[in-house]
Amino acid sequence: MTARILVVDDVPANLKLLSARLTAEYFEVMTATNGTEALEICARAQCDVVLLDVVMPGLDGFEVCRRLKADPKTHHIPVVMVTALDQPADRVRGLEAGADDFLTKPVADVALLARIRSLARLKMLGDELRLRAQTTREIGMTDALVEAMADDGLHGRVLLVDDRDVSQSRIAAALATGQSVSSEPSPYEALFRAAEGEFDLMIVALELRDFDALRLCAQVRSLERTRMLPILLVADHDQTARVIRGLEVGVNDYLLRPLDANELVARVRTQIRRKRYNERLRSNLLESMALAITDGLTGLHNRRYMEMHLQSLLDQATARDRPLSALVVDIDFFKRVNDTHGHDAGDEVLREFAARLKASVRGIDLACRLGGEEFVVVMPETDAKVAQLVAERIRRRMAGDPFRIARGARTIDVTASIGVASFDVAVDDAASLLKRADVALYRAKSEGRNRVAADAA
Repeated sequence: MTARILVVDDVPANLKLLSARLTAEYFEVMTATNGTEALEICARAQCDVVLLDVVMPGLDGFEVCRRLKADPKTHHIPVVMVTALDQPADRVRGLEAGADDFLTKPVADVALLARIRSLARLKMLGDELRLRAQTTREIGMTDALVEAMADDGLHGRVLLVDDRDVSQSRIAAALATGQSVSSEPSPYEALFRAAEGEFDLMIVALELRDFDALRLCAQVRSLERTRMLPILLVADHDQTARVIRGLEVGVNDYLLRPLDANELVARVRTQIRRKRYNERLRSNLLESMALAITDGLTGLHNRRYMEMHLQSLLDQATARDRPLSALVVDIDFFKRVNDTHGHDAGDEVLREFAARLKASVRGIDLACRLGGEEFVVVMPETDAKVAQLVAERIRRRMAGDPFRIARGARTIDVTASIGVASFDVAVDDAASLLKRADVALYRAKSEGRNRVAADAA
């Protein structure tokens, strides 16, 4: 996997050393000698991971990291602090500044490269979400992301998988004030609990007695319901090789014993913040997808969705040799409603009309607002005779009860004209089917409105 790495260090020898090590592994390397230059490069979205020295003149690494994580445009870029500072308090300070990891020099090549690859994979997944949600961001997603960025990573649900009572108790006690911890000594049960529960993080002890902890991590990654659940590995100092293997199978972060309680708390919060941030991205993406295929006024599917989905329904009907029918429904004299009572009243009529239309058809039927006062219903498994009965039911439901307007203060009578056409595999495609239903609609209008007309193939 290739990625673009930004190395930030004010010491030329350090830049050359890290650049050579990364280039040898086929990473694309960029360099910066100070914090201001690093911020400018990141703002141009020119890197996938930042390797950031802490001790630099001007802006130090902590401040650079804080600024990167405070900016919606750069918040998603993983930051690894690489420094000679080796105290737990230094690591905690880096993590609290927003760093994704804090590595102490000298850093072993294998550990560094495994960490970079892991973070680059996560970043690329986030990039895909961000790209797909671009339109949503332009119409208001920035506010949602700023809110997500401000998340403190507290009050998460943590599943702790550790079969040693003393270790389990210490980890749970360290996290008790900020997180809700559920302990599970059995890795078999842990997998089920992870899939069934709404956890924000799984902590796994690498040294489980009768089970390979990395196999559990791989299983968590393979299940659809737990694929995005962050995993924090807890290991002994002599298990570095297995930790690196864990990063390769999808572990997000790790801690080596003896554990520093403050660092544990900071790393847990980092993982929970990142999960919530990505969840917000996915949520906005799903919302934007729904908006793209839904009519905002009536809640029915829109013309775009109908055009995408209708051909699939026709293909299915052809393959199974099953009937399919379409209705084109138009509100009679709708312009009079707007002209007489105003556009607000017209909107109320459209919403109520859509609600009655949807209540008149089955769940498998496709009800759409084609535009203006025109609607379409596509009915799989429905022949011409049944389609006309459904159309007549819709017509009666519209004409049977007055429509309320002015927030219920007044009522008006509303009727509909409906054209019906049934799919003929020998002559029809999506366009011709709707065209025949439309021709039938115009005949219903010309014959006096408030009626159903059918068009034969």
